[in-house]
Amino acid sequence: MNIVNPFSLEGKTIFVTGASSGIGRGVAVACSQMGAKVIITGRNEKRLSETMSMMNGDSHQQYICDINNAESVKDLVAKLPSLDGIVHCAGIDQRIPAKQLLEQDVDNLMNVNFKAPVLLQSCLLQQRKVAKGASIIFIASVASWSPSIGHSIYSASKGAVVSFSKCLALELAPRKIRVNSISPAMVWTDLIKESGVSAEQLKEDESKYPLKRYGTPVDIANLAVYMLSDASSWMTGSNVDITGGGN
Repeated sequence: MNIVNPFSLEGKTIFVTGASSGIGRGVAVACSQMGAKVIITGRNEKRLSETMSMMNGDSHQQYICDINNAESVKDLVAKLPSLDGIVHCAGIDQRIPAKQLLEQDVDNLMNVNFKAPVLLQSCLLQQRKVAKGASIIFIASVASWSPSIGHSIYSASKGAVVSFSKCLALELAPRKIRVNSISPAMVWTDLIKESGVSAEQLKEDESKYPLKRYGTPVDIANLAVYMLSDASSWMTGSNVDITGGGN
């Protein structure tokens, strides 16, 4: 009896941005465990190499790239093979009260969280690097619909990502290319640990979640594996909240 695993990524080539830490690292490792050839990118060579050392198999590749730099992106995309999956994980967080916002603050958050992945995805399509039937995932955030003080531009950037992914899903549907986004609530990553919020405050907030914990990169990565696999072949244009029951 042949046992078919619909969640397998065997034979697929997956490209993951922001793979030097956090959710991006978790996604890259999980994809390798499910049999994919994984191509990772990030700005920190040492941390990217650490991610590579955690992955199963030896067919993977890594590239140092600042996805905010148009020429760097163009050069990177030219090196890539045909891709069966793309996961846009690169992003930053910054809390600034609206009355204190400067133009550079708005540009910084929107450029990294929205403009960079959008233009990278456009370049991938222009250079015909996205295979027919591929799956594209954008990592967004529940911040797009759950407001918090000081998060106005971060929330706006993630809301823009969700809207863009839904439109892109319609444009690419004729080629059977699926586009979805994932909106996590709080996940234990370096972004949270370096946010300036005390460990005590984070633990207190964590205890308010129905499941009594924040998420981990593995939690998000497992959902990404489903979206990248053939198990989700009838899923496109969706934004999935993963929140531990929080709202």
